[in-house]
Amino acid sequence: MLRGTVIKTTGSWHTVMTMEGREILCKVKGKFRIKGIRTTNTVAVGDNVDIQHTENEGMGLILKIYPRRNYIIRKAINLSRESHIIGANLDQAWLIATLRDPVTFSLFIDRFLVTAEAYQIPARIIFNKWDIYNQEEKEQLKEWKYIYEKAGYPCLFTSVITGKGIEELRPALNNQLNVFSGNSGVGKSSLINKLDPALNQRTDSISEAHHTGKHTTTYPEMLNLSSGGSIIDTPGISGFGTVDIEKNELYHFFPEIFKSAAGCQFHNCTHYHEPGCAVQKAVVKGEISEMRYGNYLSMFEEEPGKYRTTPW
Repeated sequence: MLRGTVIKTTGSWHTVMTMEGREILCKVKGKFRIKGIRTTNTVAVGDNVDIQHTENEGMGLILKIYPRRNYIIRKAINLSRESHIIGANLDQAWLIATLRDPVTFSLFIDRFLVTAEAYQIPARIIFNKWDIYNQEEKEQLKEWKYIYEKAGYPCLFTSVITGKGIEELRPALNNQLNVFSGNSGVGKSSLINKLDPALNQRTDSISEAHHTGKHTTTYPEMLNLSSGGSIIDTPGISGFGTVDIEKNELYHFFPEIFKSAAGCQFHNCTHYHEPGCAVQKAVVKGEISEMRYGNYLSMFEEEPGKYRTTPW
């Protein structure tokens, strides 16, 4: 019996790095049900597992998945009642966002942040491709940075072309298990290559339109940085739905809204239309951004399993 950590999953096959430093390709023995979670993937990158392996066998068998300290999860794209774990036992979750090429809507950002809050994972935002923006776009991103940092989420501007932000980002990853997530094409793999060229993550050729390699990650994989720490590189995603959050609890996962809610007239205030709502007053005063509040309302109004694409 060997213990290790899952470092890559490709459907039914999982690569496990043992405590002795060996990589063993494994399948799962039987079926696991973990805390009643209904997901499209039983095993996730970052899982700690026990495996059975002998030298004369070509593969190992995962016999046990240890309880997860945390995980980040999103709704499966085509299965509204199911979800997909994109990383487990995380220290930090990084959302890579771009204002264009491709567009990352703030609603997408807030979905990610709400999910990280719900599973108690510290979240950070990287606004990538700084070199392609005009002055007006840079001012907009500076405003977003102010809004999100005021809400408690550190932000960073980066560019793989100029190197902007790379030296600031690198130490923030040290001695941490990090997950990089975001839309397809925002430059996750290119950022990883810039952080550590030895990793040589696959990207498409540089294009003038995107000013970076197109994201070509197919399966989630844990990569060890030579400077310390690890990154789970994930495939690009187009939709991010919150999971297992009741409407009346949604505001708990917007830190600035939760803080202001203590002053509401009604204990069960939804911060939507009630009189005496301290949250609405805070929005009027500029203490809570209209963008974040608007995204809260959009998420509150949604039917289960539906996505809205309101661009704020």
